[in-house]
Amino acid sequence: MAMLFRDKHGPLSRVKALLHSPRFNCVAAGSRVQARVISTKDSESAERIGAINVSKWKKLDSRCVGITSSMIPRYALSVLSVLRRAGFDAYLVGGCVRDLLLKRIPKDFDVITSADLQKVKKQFHPRCAQIVGRRFPICIVRNKGSIVEVSSFKIAEVKNAEVGEKIHLPPCPRSCSVKDFTRWRDSVRRDFTVNSLFLDPFTHTIYDYNNGMEDLKSLTLRTLIPAKSSFKEDSARILRGLRIAARLGLEIAEETENAICSLSSSIKCLRQDRIMLEMNYMLSYGAAEPSFYLLWRFKLLEFLLPLQAAYLDQTDGHPSFVSSSMLMKLFSNMDKLVSCDQPSHSTVWIGLLAFHHALVCCPQDAQVVHAFASILQFGWKEGIEFARTKANYRVHFVPEISELPPEYEMSELEMRVGDLASLVKKSVIILSNPTILNESMSRYPVHSSPGLVFVSKKAARDVQGIFHVLVEQSYNGGHDSKINKKLPRQIGSLLGQIILETMSDGAHVGMETLELERGEHSKVIMDKQSDGVALIDAAVARAHHRPKKLHGKAMVDLAIEQQVRLGSRDVSRKRTILGMKERQDRGQEIRASWRKENEASENLTEKPRPPKMQKTISGNRGQQ
Repeated sequence: MAMLFRDKHGPLSRVKALLHSPRFNCVAAGSRVQARVISTKDSESAERIGAINVSKWKKLDSRCVGITSSMIPRYALSVLSVLRRAGFDAYLVGGCVRDLLLKRIPKDFDVITSADLQKVKKQFHPRCAQIVGRRFPICIVRNKGSIVEVSSFKIAEVKNAEVGEKIHLPPCPRSCSVKDFTRWRDSVRRDFTVNSLFLDPFTHTIYDYNNGMEDLKSLTLRTLIPAKSSFKEDSARILRGLRIAARLGLEIAEETENAICSLSSSIKCLRQDRIMLEMNYMLSYGAAEPSFYLLWRFKLLEFLLPLQAAYLDQTDGHPSFVSSSMLMKLFSNMDKLVSCDQPSHSTVWIGLLAFHHALVCCPQDAQVVHAFASILQFGWKEGIEFARTKANYRVHFVPEISELPPEYEMSELEMRVGDLASLVKKSVIILSNPTILNESMSRYPVHSSPGLVFVSKKAARDVQGIFHVLVEQSYNGGHDSKINKKLPRQIGSLLGQIILETMSDGAHVGMETLELERGEHSKVIMDKQSDGVALIDAAVARAHHRPKKLHGKAMVDLAIEQQVRLGSRDVSRKRTILGMKERQDRGQEIRASWRKENEASENLTEKPRPPKMQKTISGNRGQQ
């Protein structure tokens, strides 16, 4: 699978240029700064013992590739310093080093040390350090309101000894130090090459034993060991790999891609809480839309969220139709509001899935949906007023939004909002109850996959509580003006904002031609690249498209309807654009005349202020 970047001067392109720059390649002819290779082995004199290729071992100066100590937060440096003062080796490892090289904000900072976990725990206050995990234990250190996960080289040695028959690690070569061999032995048990880098921020050294830097140059995601063996060892790496590729815009190596396709069904063997953890990492950290697309493209969504997979399959499998669907628009607008350093709660994406499924099962008027979202964001009274006066009801999402909304009275609109909230509450149950999920799949007889249920009942109850507030207030006439205070952690406000932004996007769908839609899709791709999220471009995805599935007569009718609609768009393109320009000019004239009238009335009614008041106001402005 390949990623296509249209923005030649965007942030990702600049990062890629940096990674291909001479100073990153350790050859800086004509450059002021030369990346100093602290230690490397020539390929001619390389020692090969078993699977060890010492010629690939590199140590680079981190300052010459753009990593400085100021980029590492104090809480992580503090943990490293404590372990160093106690006489242990300690390094930053994994995704944080990768993200720092790509000029991204890391999701977290992981530390690995030569001390065993009991000694790590003794270096910190008992309340601040706790050892968790059975299969791969780590020590969680809480420092200055943040969490650092500390692992141990010795744990890796024990685990390698337990499965030594499978790994066959060779002994330490004579020409390399014990520390180098220890770091290499830990790196080969990791999942992807770009996650196998070590960073010592005190000596400004990056340790690369598996050509991780080379894969970062080409923005390629590749497993450390053969992909099929890696995914059979831990099938959660499939979800993790798609998440990394979606968030960083990485290409997936051909071998890795083929292994994902052939072993996608192995995720059914994962525990419920493990799937929930990986899905939350995918959807809550600013890369929900591309992650969702990759899950659907690799047919993993059929196991994880079969209802949503069936919905996307009905979009004819074309990337432009998929990206303009309401479901993908919801996640796209959520990505604009959350990021790695400010992630959302899992109840947000669960609520969005339930909200969308409720609309698919029972389409609603745009006015009702606007009122529903406005109440979540602004409160009951302000939300109803906004929906009745300022909302745009020409929204074109099929089948979620019905056409030609009627004019509701206040009481009737309130009841409609309560009915929609009840539908969303019922849709939440589908995500946490396998029996109800299988019953709901009867809407799509072609999709026989029963699907997994990984949303816990507690999480489902939390999401239901958000919409239960709307149900109560609709029956009480909406007299509670402090509705948002009853919603946990302002989640309701975030949900409302996402839905309103999506409805605003849908207001333009029916007014643009196919060419304009594709241009807007390209703009979205470039905007995503600037935020650290890259979508698969339509031209590339067309070469890797999923097989088209015609679901009986309904899909044939849909294909005919699409052809007719595209032809009518081409005919009315000029007329539509002229009408938009006329309305825009008329609106500018009205606003200009309104400003003149207001300025004239203010000049007539303005009174001189006392000198003392003028002095106070100017003083306040100066302080601000």
